[in-house]
Amino acid sequence: MNVAIAGGHGKIALRLARLLAARGDTVLSLIRNPDHADDIRAAGAGPLQCDLERADVAEVAEKIAGADAVVFAAGAGPGSGTERKETVDRDASILMADAAERAGVRPFLQISAMGVDSAPPADRGEVWAAYVRAKKEAEEDLRRRDLDWLILRPGRLTDDPGTGTVTLAEPYVGHEAVTRDDVAAVLVALLDAPGVRRRVLELIGGNTPVDEAVETLARP
Repeated sequence: MNVAIAGGHGKIALRLARLLAARGDTVLSLIRNPDHADDIRAAGAGPLQCDLERADVAEVAEKIAGADAVVFAAGAGPGSGTERKETVDRDASILMADAAERAGVRPFLQISAMGVDSAPPADRGEVWAAYVRAKKEAEEDLRRRDLDWLILRPGRLTDDPGTGTVTLAEPYVGHEAVTRDDVAAVLVALLDAPGVRRRVLELIGGNTPVDEAVETLARP
């Protein structure tokens, strides 16, 4: 499998690249900062410099041409303001989906966020509200497209070692934590499950092995 990952230097993206590369898949990781190229190579992936806040759809489509699937794992990250929530969490996702359509790459897995279906609490502040709004609008755009999309909303992310067991289901599963290791493992399993598409799934830690959780969703 040839997988293109947007936001390739992110914590989940690097974990995903390592898992895919370890089993022999080809991984192309889109990165904004060329200084991150060595980290991408160390994960077993190929770095593709592409600033999703500046690129146009033709450039991105050329970068991902020939991929079997796209994973959108980009995000403005902690410390960014409201503007970058819009330009990365929303606009870059829309750009990647446009590029996937142009390049003929139908499978599109988007990492989103919990809580986008409800108004954010006022005490979380303007930046959090902008983040939730951006993720919601990115989801809404993707769900209107004729792609084999899948939206994954992980719970509170931790860097603890993966457990290999999760709770994965359609909303709502709660707001508990999940390790980034387990999110990456679930993404691998979802890439291998073409029958699990055009759905919104939420993910937290749990007691079901990753492969079993995905196989259950793939059953008619």
